[in-house]
Formats: sequence, structure tokens, C-alpha cells
Amino acid sequence: MCGIVGYVGFRNADEVAISALRRLEYRGYDSWGVAIAKDGEIVVKKNVGAIGDIKDFSLGGGKIGLGHTRWATHGKPSEINAHPHLDCKGRIAVVHNGIISNFRSLRERLENEGHTFRSETDTEVIPHLIESWVERGEDFADAVMKTAEELQGSYAFVAMKADDARLVAVRYKSPLVLGVGDGEFFLASDIPAMLEYTNRVVYLDDGESVIVSKDGYRILKNGVEVEKGIEIVPWSIEDAEKGGYEHFMLKEIHENPRVVEDTLLEYLGEDIEIDSRIFAGISDILFVACGTSFHACLIGKYLIEELAGIPVRVEYASEFNYSNPPLSRTLVVGITQSGETADTLEAMRKAKKLGMRVLAITNVLGSTATRLADHVIYTRAGPEIGVAATKTFIAQLTVLYLIAAKISNLPPKEIEELLNELRSIPQKIRQILDMEDEISSISETFAGYENMMYVGRGIGYPIALEGALKLKEISYIHAEGYPAGELKHGPFALLGEKTPVVACIVRDKTYDSMLGNIKEIKARESPVIAVANEEDDEIEKFVDYTIRVPSTNPILTPLTYSVALQLFAYYVARLRGCEIDKPRNLAKSVTVE
Repeated sequence: MCGIVGYVGFRNADEVAISALRRLEYRGYDSWGVAIAKDGEIVVKKNVGAIGDIKDFSLGGGKIGLGHTRWATHGKPSEINAHPHLDCKGRIAVVHNGIISNFRSLRERLENEGHTFRSETDTEVIPHLIESWVERGEDFADAVMKTAEELQGSYAFVAMKADDARLVAVRYKSPLVLGVGDGEFFLASDIPAMLEYTNRVVYLDDGESVIVSKDGYRILKNGVEVEKGIEIVPWSIEDAEKGGYEHFMLKEIHENPRVVEDTLLEYLGEDIEIDSRIFAGISDILFVACGTSFHACLIGKYLIEELAGIPVRVEYASEFNYSNPPLSRTLVVGITQSGETADTLEAMRKAKKLGMRVLAITNVLGSTATRLADHVIYTRAGPEIGVAATKTFIAQLTVLYLIAAKISNLPPKEIEELLNELRSIPQKIRQILDMEDEISSISETFAGYENMMYVGRGIGYPIALEGALKLKEISYIHAEGYPAGELKHGPFALLGEKTPVVACIVRDKTYDSMLGNIKEIKARESPVIAVANEEDDEIEKFVDYTIRVPSTNPILTPLTYSVALQLFAYYVARLRGCEIDKPRNLAKSVTVE
């Protein structure tokens, strides 16, 4: 969950590294560092904290260098633990993303051989291992390859030697992309790091290494050179900028209408352009995901069972990895925004080993998930920089609606009516965005609380879960989502005037039960905010505040309610003075288990 950068070319490498790291801070921001090779020496600058405000940074303008922005796993955030890490002589520098699971035994062996370590990190064993191989007469690139063979865990790392004009990088279970410019080359954890300079990329696969100089690059696997095509990234640098918004999160919430439109344009023409062979012969579906994507899966379960009558299970990917699922004609669907979520990838690998068919739903072309899966459906959200997922969640839901409609057993007329309603969702989201000031005003009342509950029934329950997650992620208010009917089985003990409740009220078969639950909540003196249909004339009799959303088919309410709750969470966090785009302790892409 760190951001790594490497550069070889004609520009000042320190300036490129700083620019690239600013675009990777969503991957980690508790410390950072840059190293350049110049005149046969390595010069390093490391610091604790965010890199975004650094100005006039220079290490002297070498043309080859590394950069790193950190999300701590081994060792607290400190200058010593920040990357890049060096060998004993300060001649080899390494930046790394991932976890080296056997670092303790490697470190003990190296210390016995006379190596001195400075940090608490697992990463530091890498430059020392490279050094040990170089001292045995190995070429620098070969030394890096042999080092990789000794490592266990997950890693993408880039190494640089003071008197060598090459960068050498290796990838295994952590993302790494090669950017191809004109007379310059880039290595990075993610595409936004290099979009300022190039949109031509090569996606590296697990077990591949790359040797890069200003004259070109070679990709190897098991010591054998492999040819890989260059792909064009369909995003611009403007897509990765704030565009005048105060925060990336707010910009990305406002991009929700376009995201739905783009996804519908991609897959919805005269028919739903999703390959029906993906679903041929299956007996059931198993969703595996983490975080926000898990909530999308819960909604997907509701949609598919409601529209297609196919049994669906949803499991946290991190828990699926410890289970022993029965073999059947199960389609396993892994949903991951980045395509690099470690737990989800492991769940997909396990499913493949068990002989199950695997479908990936992801936002990133060329990501690991796309290469693991038998089938891939891309969401069309564009780059999402804010750590809290907003538009990628809406894109995932849009794809799930199309899948459910594609495999539905409902009459064609009913499916067409649903699709026509789905086509109207972008305009309805725009109406919600036009209510921004009203939602902001409501949020002022609740920014001072430290605990909140979100409740719903049926399809409203996963909406509540996602709303609570957004609030806790960015405002640091303790928020929990519950099925409304479960409150009386324990959580009622927490209700009272200091615990507001957000009720997601859908005008479907759950409506009357939800009203009954709200009456019970009000009897415990908890303030209640309702998210409700604009045509609901009854709800204001029972609640204190109402966020009204445009009327739509009840089954489509996750697309509208979720946007309203994203705005609510954003404005609560803003009023509390929180770091919205980079919430504490979190990173955008969770690439370690």
C-alpha cells in the first residue's frame, strides 16, 4: 500500500519523482523519500509526513532516480524507516511496495555476515541482499534477480546502483507499471504517477522483472526475455487533477453522473453487451470483495436473486481465504476497484485452484485481477484519487445492474422498463448534486457527534452499510450500519440523544416495517435523518431531518441514495476539519493481506 516511482531519462529525476509521488499519495502518506544517482554517488532525501506541500525540492538534478511514499507496515513512520533504503556502503538504493514475509530470517543471516541495519523495516533486507550478490561478483541486474528468488511474500521493488545507468525492478503480487516515453522511461505503482509524461504503458505480470536504461528496456521472466505490447491509457492528466474542486472526493462525487453514462454507453446498446457465456451452466454465484466493493456485492446479491432467481453468496475475500467451499458449478466474482486488492486476488487464486470459473469486475486495465480471471468486465470510472471510494462504487453498481438484467428471467418488457429507468439515473444524480447546499446544511447539525448508526431493510441495508463506512472513513465518527430489524437485538442499548440514526427508507415491501423501526428509535430519543423518496409524504411525521432524492424504481435506489450519503459524509468531514482525500491510517489500494 505504498507508492513507488523510478525514472531514467533526460529530465531531472528528483523533480519527476516529486511530481509522481504527489499523484501517488493516496497509496500512502505517512513518510516519503527520493534518491538520485549522480556522479557515481547516491543522494537521498527522506522526511516524515505528506509530500503535497513540498516546494523547490532539488537533489542536484541527476537523470536517474527513485521515489517512495509510504503507508507503514513494518516500523512506525519515521525518517529512518522511510524509503529509499540503502545497503551498507550507500551504493544501492531500493524502494518497495508489499511485505517480505521471511525478512527476519534474511536479516539475521545478513547480520551474521556483517551487514548493519538501520531501520525496523522488512524492505531493508533487499538492498543488503543485492549488495551481497554484487560482492560475490554478480552483475547488478543479475544480483537483483537472485535477490528476488530469496524473497517470500508480496513485493514490487525498484533498485538503483550508484555507478550503474540502469534501474532494475521486479514484481510479485504487488502492482508495477512501466511507462514508455520518448527517450525516457518510468516505473510506478499506478498510472497517475506518469500521466503527466506519457500514456503509453506496459503492465508487468507476477514473476516478471524489467531492466531499464535511457536507451530502452528488457522484460524477463525466469531469466528469459519476453515481448509485451505497449497499451494506451484512456485517461488524461486532467482526469487525475482536482479540476477546481476543493477535494478529489468532491470532484469524484460530482463525476458520478458521467460514470453511469459512460458505463451504460459501454455496455448498453440495442442489447446488453456482456458475454452471456460467462454465466452459462452455473448453479450459483459467489462474490468475494473487501470494503466498499463488498457492499456493492451485497447489492449485487439482492439484484441477481430478485431479477434472475440465481442463488448468490457474498464473502469477505479475507475470510474466504480461510474457508473450504464446496465444489460446484459456482461462478466466483471478484470485485476490486484497483484490480490489486491483495485479499481479493488471493480469493480469486484459490477459486481458480478449486476449478471454479472466475469473473473480475475492476476499474483498471491490465491490473492483476484482469490477468487472473477467466472473464473481465471493466467499470468506466476513470482514475479515482480520493481514498474513500465514491464514483467507483457507483460504477460497480451500474455494472451489477446490467449483469442482473442480462441474466434475468423476467419478461422482456419489464427488463426494458428497468433499463429505461437506469438510463434516467445520471439526471437524477445531477438533481441530488443540485441539493448540495441543503445536504451541507443538514450535516452542520451532526458534525459534532462521535457516534452514529445507519439502518435499512432489504436493499436499503447495504446502502446503510456503505453510508456508515463513508462517514467513519473520512470524518472519524464511529458509525455502524445495521439491518433495522436487528436494533432490538442489542444495538438499542446504544441509542439515545447522543446517537443519531440515518434511516435509508425505500418505498418497497420493507417500507411499513421501516416506519415501525423509526418509531422505536425515536422512542429512545435518538435524532433521526431519513434518506427518502421525494414523493414520500409521510416520512417527515416520524423523523427530524429528511434528505430527499428523486423518485425511481425502488430497486435502483442504491444509485441515488448512495450519492446523497457520500455528500453527507463529505460535508460532515469538512466541517470537522478532517483530511478528506487522505484519511488517517488508510490507503487507496490495499496490496498487502
